[in-house]
Amino acid sequence: MSDLGALKTALVTGGSRGIGAAICRCLARDGWRVLVGYYRSEARALALAREIGGEALGADVSDPGQAQAMVDAAGEIDLLVCCAGAALPAQIQDIGDEAWRELFALNTDGAFYCVRAAVPGMIRRRRGCILFISSVCGVYGSSCESAYAATKGALNSLTLSLYKELGPSGIRVNAIAPGFIDTDMAAAYSPEEKAAIAADTPLGRLGRPEDVAELAAFLASSRAGFITGQIIGCDGGFRL
Repeated sequence: MSDLGALKTALVTGGSRGIGAAICRCLARDGWRVLVGYYRSEARALALAREIGGEALGADVSDPGQAQAMVDAAGEIDLLVCCAGAALPAQIQDIGDEAWRELFALNTDGAFYCVRAAVPGMIRRRRGCILFISSVCGVYGSSCESAYAATKGALNSLTLSLYKELGPSGIRVNAIAPGFIDTDMAAAYSPEEKAAIAADTPLGRLGRPEDVAELAAFLASSRAGFITGQIIGCDGGFRL
């Protein structure tokens, strides 16, 4: 079990499936009280909450009022993991105005709304940790994933600003940039395409949600107490 120090309660948005669910499980294993944030996947969130002894909180984080209400319902949050997100594989000329805005509303605005709601309590208690789940796309860019890459690049920039702004209040801010992780989001890829991506990855395999979750659990712990302002790849060496 990790040495949590003063950290006790974690809210994970997008926590009902994929990387988010794996993070919830790892944090619960390490002794955290975990709040599983979800939007549409209520049944999964409730089942996971029962499994790990946590609670499920529903909200559309792209709505500022719902994001605020979720954070208020959570009480004192020591760790906020912003994992809610979606992809939009398309060439730039095929991306409509509404699709562009909806993707930013979820991936970027949603993280902003949750952080804005959680930070006052962290500042008051002079402790806290914020983790953004970004992407290798947000670091290196990605052909036919320009909108998704832009939303994740924004999270990286937010990380590089907030760690300076919030550090004096004892709040650490980091981002994890996963590579190709074999989750529901990757369901559109054929087995042959996944095999090709694995072959292009120096470690020779696709990422697993648990790979990201273990890094998140470490960054959230007191063992990472002097780590802030970092965008850390979890990609098996894969570069787009």
